[in-house]
Amino acid sequence: MAPLIARPVDLDEDGQGLAEYALILALIAIVAIVALIFLGDAIAKILSTIGNSV
Repeated sequence: MAPLIARPVDLDEDGQGLAEYALILALIAIVAIVALIFLGDAIAKILSTIGNSV
C-alpha cells in the first residue's frame, strides 16, 4: 500500500519542476523582449554602421 501512496507525490514533483522551468523561460523571454524594445534603435545603428563599413 505504501508505494501506491508515495507514487502520486513523485508525479506531482515532476510537474512542479516543469512549471518552474516554464516560469524561468517566460521570465527570460520577457526580459529579452523588453531589452530589445529599449535597445533596438542602438543595435540597429551599430549593425548599420558595420554593414556600411564592409
